[in-house]
Amino acid sequence: QLQAFGGGLVQPGGSLRLSCAASRSITNINAMGWYRQSQGKQRELVASITVGGSTNYADSVKDRFTISADNAKNTVYLQMNSRKPEDTAVYYCYAQTRWWDNYWGQGTLVTVSS
Repeated sequence: QLQAFGGGLVQPGGSLRLSCAASRSITNINAMGWYRQSQGKQRELVASITVGGSTNYADSVKDRFTISADNAKNTVYLQMNSRKPEDTAVYYCYAQTRWWDNYWGQGTLVTVSS
């Protein structure tokens, strides 16, 4: 019900944009965002945004990543600049409804390497 796009290979210092669209069957979305999981590590929150536009970022990505959303399209974006090798991970988008139901995308691999 969530489909993510935009993963791939990027060189260190480069940019990449992820997008994630939630199906119309998911209603009353209160927030959307992105988690990531690197090999051997726990999944961590990267960024989130509420329908009101409030954002939250992990300290490791502040000032490099920007999350935005198009509420009319149930779509969330993650603009990733100044990529570092430690940003390599599978990125998962999610949507949370006002009743605290969580929906997840399938994950998209982002590799930062020269």
